[in-house]
Parts: sequence; C-alpha cells; structure tokens
Amino acid sequence: MDQPIERSPNAQKGFRVQAPLVDSVMCYCKVDSGLKTVAGARKFVSGWKLCIQPDINPHAHKSMRSSFQPPLLPGLPDDLAIACLIRVPHVEHNKLRLVCKRWHYLLAGNFFYSLRKRLGMAEEWVYVIKRDRHGRLAWHAFDSTYQLWQPLPPVPGEYKEALGFGCAVLSGCHLYLLGGKDPLKGCMRQVIFYCALTNKWHRTPDMHRKRYFFGSCVIKNCLYVAGGQCEGIQRTLRSAEVYDPNVNRWSVIADMSTLMVPLIRIVYSGKWFLKGLGPHREILSEAYIPESNAWTPISDGMIAGWRTLSISMNGKLYALDCHDGCKLRVYDEATNSWNRFIDSKLHLGSSHALKAAALVPLNGKLYIIRNNMSISIVNVSSPDKQVESNPHLWEVD
Repeated sequence: MDQPIERSPNAQKGFRVQAPLVDSVMCYCKVDSGLKTVAGARKFVSGWKLCIQPDINPHAHKSMRSSFQPPLLPGLPDDLAIACLIRVPHVEHNKLRLVCKRWHYLLAGNFFYSLRKRLGMAEEWVYVIKRDRHGRLAWHAFDSTYQLWQPLPPVPGEYKEALGFGCAVLSGCHLYLLGGKDPLKGCMRQVIFYCALTNKWHRTPDMHRKRYFFGSCVIKNCLYVAGGQCEGIQRTLRSAEVYDPNVNRWSVIADMSTLMVPLIRIVYSGKWFLKGLGPHREILSEAYIPESNAWTPISDGMIAGWRTLSISMNGKLYALDCHDGCKLRVYDEATNSWNRFIDSKLHLGSSHALKAAALVPLNGKLYIIRNNMSISIVNVSSPDKQVESNPHLWEVD
C-alpha cells in the first residue's frame, strides 16, 4: 500500500522565503520580502559580498540618529511655542526662518499661515512694483498694520526688465507675474509666482498664448486673462484663458467678440468689465460672465463715464476723478451714472511721480498708491459719505 507523501509547507505555491536582515552598517543589502531565496538579495549589493548571518537583529537598519527633537522654544511645549510665534509680525518672519530648521519648516507650511489667518493675526500686504533708473524691476510689500515696507527677493531674469505683464494675488499669499514682453526675448507666456510663506519665486505652467498689455482679473480665486498684443501679423488678440491654482492648469475660455488691448478693467457684480482700444484705435468695451462663459458688448452709463482707475469695494464701484487721486467718484446703479463722491482738497500736483497708479481695498479702507510709492488712505465707509467734500476722511502716508 502506498504511503502518503508528506509535503513540506514550503512547497506551497506562492510561498517566499524572507531574506535575513543584516547587522552591519557597512553593508548595503536591501531586505525585500519578495525574494524567493537569500541568494536573490545579491542583486541589491552591487560590488559587495553578500552578508548572511543566522542571528537576526531587528534594529539593524534603523537610523543611528536619535529621534529626539529639541523644542521650538526651550521650556515650553510646542503648542504654547506656536501660540507665541504666530504673534510675531509677518514682516519679521524672514528672520525667524534663520533660527533653526524647525522654525524654517514651521513658517513655510500652510498650517502656520492658516492658523494666523483663522485667529485674525494675518496681515494684509500691498505689493508694489518699482523700477530703477535702468528700468529694472523690484517688488516691495507694504504692511499696513505696522506701516512698514518690505523688499521682496529679486525677480527671475526674464521679468527684470519686462513690460506689459500682468500681476495678481491668488490664495491670499501668492503673487503671480504672467506674460509680458522682454526687451531681448520678445513676447512671453511664462508665469511665475512669489510665495509669501517660503519668501521665494516659483514657476508654474505657462499660458497657452504669448501676450502682453492684456487684461487680467481674479474671480473666485481663479486667474483670468484676455486680449492684449502679441508679435506677428495679427498683433491684437481676442483670445482668453483661465488658470485654476487647485489643478495647476490653464484652460481656454470663450474668445472676446472684438480684438482689444484693455486699458482699464474691473470685476463688479460678478462680471468682468474691460475697456480698451481696438485694432484701429477705436474705443471698445466688453463684459465677461463666468457662469455662462460668454462675452457681451457693453455701452451703458457705467461704461460711458468710466475713464480712469477704479475699484469695487463693499458692493460699490469707485473711480479716480483726478490725476493724483485727490478726488473720487462713485457709480450710482439706480441712475446708471457716476457722481462726485469725495474731494480731499489736497491736490498734490500733476507730475508723473505723483500720478495715482493703483487703487487697493485694504482693512476696510481704500488705499491710493502713487508712482513715488506715497499712499493716501480713504475711509469710504464714513457715515457722512454723501457729502462731496470730506477732507477728514483722508490720511496721507
């Protein structure tokens, strides 16, 4: 009678012998449970003799470095240390990053910024471009809380002397520069951004089309661009696209109905309004509706009286009414017209240095920034805002 054959459990299909660990810091064997035999580990030990030891040390390949990390602040638990560090003004964060690696990684992470923002400690900054006598760009940030100017790191080479580029702030801490024209390389489609958390410039995907002197805006944390100029036979553009930072990708949207080089633009009532010049220097105006991805020509009273820099703030539309920004107008939607709003009676002059360059809503007030980096602050939420002349509403820095 045949005797049953006893099979070794190791003969089961799919069973693999685990390679032994190596108790040596000088051996670079890679332990892999997928190896069928110990000899199979030889391919991971290039130029070294295979180490096979019967006694397995479970701590053989663990780091010799201690896992102990020093506290953020000596004598305090880390949660209390973070509670102290978040109270340091953002303008001093560059110095904090130099203290140690733990502080550097803490300040460069989203957790630290989100915590300061949630607790109402995150300052709002105004980014300002400045050109030197040679035409080279330099960026500065103004901290309105502490009334301090902070220089940003030098911009990458292609943007040091660029003209006609767009700029916008996304996600609260990323300053984007896009497109423009380099004196040597010509029209560009590059996009870079400055991160306030890392204090560095970074690259991001390029636009689909090269363009300069175009219109740009931010709607629901997405960056829109439209129109502008490029090099070639058809210099004026009608194409438009949008960048979504959540997916880090540019997408093409509907073309404008006309070729245009936008001169002024504003986001108001959920629409993006642009006013500029066509191919034959004619004045054109259009509005983009994001929900329907459609452009429509506009010729109402708002567009007819809209000739200068403007800003949408607290549901109202304000525009400059003077070269140096000493007067403001407000758009009245009920009458579809622009009315005189405030006259500061502080006319500074008509030189290029005193020309108003930007309107920025900040901390509930309207900041008027001039070419010489001087700033006027207007409290447009004053109860007596119906009075045309309110000099006490203006503060000059």
